[in-house]
Amino acid sequence: MIYNSKIGEIELSKLTRLYPAAVVHVDGEVAQMSLEWADMNVDRVNITSYVLVFDFTHSGEKIRDKKEVYFETKDELFLAMQEVAQFFQE
Repeated sequence: MIYNSKIGEIELSKLTRLYPAAVVHVDGEVAQMSLEWADMNVDRVNITSYVLVFDFTHSGEKIRDKKEVYFETKDELFLAMQEVAQFFQE
């Protein structure tokens, strides 16, 4: 199963976790936070973009193996999530 993202091909058969996040600026730091947390704290943080994280890291591995696809809007993120979900409904 290969998803053609804007950063290239991503092999989904080896995926261990898939999750969305908001990229926020808070107190001079940049961090990825859950969408729920970002929505609850929208008055305290600056959301700069959104990211869909494809994590291939297996339990116990020290080095993270992941790919991140960034989006300007939450709508673009949700559209990509729907595209990826199609691979798992087959």
